[in-house]
Amino acid sequence: MDMFTPPEPERFNPIVWEIVRQIPHGRVSSYGQIASMIPPPPGVDPVAYIHVRARWVGTAMRVSVGSGIPWHRVINSQGTISALPQPGARDEQRARLEAEGIVFDTLDKVNFKVCGWAGPDAAWLDAHGLLPPKKLK
Repeated sequence: MDMFTPPEPERFNPIVWEIVRQIPHGRVSSYGQIASMIPPPPGVDPVAYIHVRARWVGTAMRVSVGSGIPWHRVINSQGTISALPQPGARDEQRARLEAEGIVFDTLDKVNFKVCGWAGPDAAWLDAHGLLPPKKLK
């Protein structure tokens, strides 16, 4: 199993992007929180999936930069912006978040208790065949 790419990215990535579209202005989520909502794809061992799913979400987010998906609202589980391969994307992400009222502390971290997203409501999750999200720490 590839650690960075799901077996069928053309099926996995759109699920990630639909979840990300639900994150409201002024809120952030993490790769892991988004991944926790997506059941293991068919044929993928559930235990192995737990170890790669956040990376798969990261891969989906990297290819979404510039697509109109609010990619900037997804950060890592430490509350910081992850390195992005696109030149200037890290600075752009921070600027977009700050424009939405997201505050970074002196360690360049976001406080999930203040601006973390709790996830979509249960009806939306059920309608999309998704799981309840894990809480941001």
